[in-house]
Amino acid sequence: MRNNRAMRSILLAETSQTRRRALTVRLTQRGFAVTALAGLDEAYATLMRMASGAARYDGVVLGWPDHVDGLIEDVFGLLHGSRFEHLPVLVLSDGSSDGAINWRMIRPRTALLQWNDYHEVGAALEQLLDPLPRQSVKPLETHESAPLRLLLVDDSATVRAAFAKLLRGGGFTVETANNCNEGLQKALAQSFDIAVIDYYMPDSNGTVLIRALKADSRTEHMLISAITGTYSDAVIQDALAAGAIECLFKSEAKELFTARLTSLARTVRDRKAVETERRRLECILQSVGDGVYVVDSDARIRLINPAALELLGHESASAAIGADAFDLIHPLQQDGSNQLRSACPLLQAYSRGNRITGWQTCFSAANGHMLPVECTVYPLRVDEQRSGSVVAFRDISARRVMEEELRRAAEHDALTGLHNRAWFERQIEQELARLRRSNLTSLLLFMDVDRFKYINDTAGHGAGDQLLVEVSKRLKLRLRSSDHLARMGGDEFALILRNVDVENLQALADGFRRALTNSPFTYAGKSYRITTSIGVCRLDQRSLTPTEAMAHADIALHLAKNAGRNRTQLYTQETGERAAMDRDLGWSSRLEEALRNDHFVLAYQPIVPLGGIFGDALTPDSTDLWRRQLARNPESPALFEVLIRMRDQHGELILPGAFLPTAERFGMMREVDRWVVDHALRALREVSDAPRPVHLTINLHSQSLSDMTLAEYVTGKIVEHNVDASCLVFEITESHAIDDLAGAQRILHDLREIGCRIAVDDFGTGFSTFAYLRQLEADIVKLDGSLIAGLPDDPLDRTIVAALVSIAEAAGKIVVAECVENPAVLIALHECGVDLAQGNAVGLPRLHLRPTGPISVPSLRDISEDLPPTTSLISQLRRRSADAS
Repeated sequence: MRNNRAMRSILLAETSQTRRRALTVRLTQRGFAVTALAGLDEAYATLMRMASGAARYDGVVLGWPDHVDGLIEDVFGLLHGSRFEHLPVLVLSDGSSDGAINWRMIRPRTALLQWNDYHEVGAALEQLLDPLPRQSVKPLETHESAPLRLLLVDDSATVRAAFAKLLRGGGFTVETANNCNEGLQKALAQSFDIAVIDYYMPDSNGTVLIRALKADSRTEHMLISAITGTYSDAVIQDALAAGAIECLFKSEAKELFTARLTSLARTVRDRKAVETERRRLECILQSVGDGVYVVDSDARIRLINPAALELLGHESASAAIGADAFDLIHPLQQDGSNQLRSACPLLQAYSRGNRITGWQTCFSAANGHMLPVECTVYPLRVDEQRSGSVVAFRDISARRVMEEELRRAAEHDALTGLHNRAWFERQIEQELARLRRSNLTSLLLFMDVDRFKYINDTAGHGAGDQLLVEVSKRLKLRLRSSDHLARMGGDEFALILRNVDVENLQALADGFRRALTNSPFTYAGKSYRITTSIGVCRLDQRSLTPTEAMAHADIALHLAKNAGRNRTQLYTQETGERAAMDRDLGWSSRLEEALRNDHFVLAYQPIVPLGGIFGDALTPDSTDLWRRQLARNPESPALFEVLIRMRDQHGELILPGAFLPTAERFGMMREVDRWVVDHALRALREVSDAPRPVHLTINLHSQSLSDMTLAEYVTGKIVEHNVDASCLVFEITESHAIDDLAGAQRILHDLREIGCRIAVDDFGTGFSTFAYLRQLEADIVKLDGSLIAGLPDDPLDRTIVAALVSIAEAAGKIVVAECVENPAVLIALHECGVDLAQGNAVGLPRLHLRPTGPISVPSLRDISEDLPPTTSLISQLRRRSADAS
């Protein structure tokens, strides 16, 4: 058997470069050696080399094509032929493709995966290559006329010789034995189809041998006939009771004796034919890693494969064949309650011949446990007549466990084990809904550990982490079972205290502060005094929204800190700072609404190469400069930075400086960044046929870089929208501190693995600049606008810019100058070695004003239609002009 740990070679064929790259990364991470091909013509040629022995692959992964043509039929026909029918093939398709489903059902060792589940490609391929262990199947006997083997046991040498001659003349292969012991030894040493055993023998009666043969699993398949010289009802009954199916007589006519043995032989051959067909079907089903069963239109199980038996815990097919599929397999709903037959989707599919794809439910196992499965029901047709349904299913218990782990990870803080902000915000919403139906009062507490940064910086991150754990333990000691506690991020905690005494709100909240400050925090032999600031908001039926409640608690917390820390502040209508904070509250509500209702829009600012920059950059009107520069650099792609805007209620556009700071303070940047990624990739897909390639740079906030699912999300969107990952640049702002640098490195590494590039913004303005170059593996650095403010006249600024460019070039990085507002700066930047420039002097964000009405934003397709073509297109146009002349 092949060592599962050995690297296995996979042939991958997919026309989309993006999907091909994403699959290659996934499979390489699972330890496969991948040969990726861009077209089915290459796949066909490679398979032909493989057929001749010039190439070898352990499995094939194919993207199901949108349209079927001759080449496609050749490739899939080759894989379905005898040379490759046992080669594992994994097919990926968009949606429910009838052709893909049908091909997967009729071809052995084939699995089907939809593109939106592409991240499971490694596990699916491993299961296909290494299916569940099955009992070995003996080679099939293919020649119906092959002679049957017969064992003749009789103590008389004369009888043995006479009947052996007679039987050999009838086409049997005969072996003889003269007693029961010798007969048993020969039966165990060789394989026989029929045994003829004398009833009376000196050492023991033949019934002893008959019982021994029927009791042994190695010989129980044999058809056994007793033979005797004297007719006796007692002898016949005794022989039949021992396990014989016939009783022959030595005195009967040879023709009758031969005819009766021929009848036994026919029974053996019929049984072998049935067994051959059964084993042929079993071989097909055994090659399928998923569980498969076949039902008729009445939902009776007619066939079931070993994988299904194993998954459902049945020892043999006899427990399932003929049983009602509803009663045996799916009588219950996912919650364990009884399911009505009339409401069962699978039963409806069986009776109506419907197809179901990717249905998740639970099957009942033999031990009574519920087995989570994903199943596909496909109507079975024989001679154009519907004759039942084929059901293929797989165990998704591991996926459910992983989903539960991901759900827990998504709701809990890894350090303290407390719930996190996302979970807590849902609890606030539920609490407010409950309070609106009652006259009860609850409290919302926002807590911040004072001097945390001092302890973290002086005693180390280990001390800071331990302090947060200690705080969480002390808070939990005061909680009631009905209260909620969460870590909101950093050193911030939040609590919901339910159903409190309205006469004692301040004292109740302050009790949590005292619980933290009563005893010092000790770490590495040193003691530190813990103090905490707490902001409190009252929750009752008059409270408006979760956002407003959190804003009020946050306002109170800031007041407590501004008043000297280590105190508890209750929010009231008379709070002096409320007017200043209302602005944030309003923006947070508008941000939530914009995310829900797509009130954001995208603008695109060009980033152009500086090669061939001329004096026309100095002209006052530079609105068309970016197009001129692209025309001078025909081999460069059209690069744009994606900028976000918000529409107000009148349709006017709001710049990000008005709403992004609030999004950052309220921890909403992850959602904003994901919105931008999704919509930017949608736009990029629409310009795949532009005159020149379009590339986009997309900003990622540090909050997004702390989300370990970011790379998975981006990869999924790249595959979903089928765009080229090499057209994407993700921009990181150097001035934004990244709390988990190691985690951010993993995210950015994963993005680079699928072909994206990384840019570092604000380059040259911080002490960590050069460390970030190494740690974040940046491909592009963007000079901060403040560094070029003195160009072209200030010699010191020119020297600094030239030095930074030299460092970046030595590290193999592309340099972009941003915030270029003066066209005269462009020539100086080009002289300093800067590669590209961005700013209003180069090109404004692509917005335009209608003659009447609100500001509108052109789509990326609108912009791309104005792009000057690439070199190849220019050459084509020149050739066409020459041909025309």
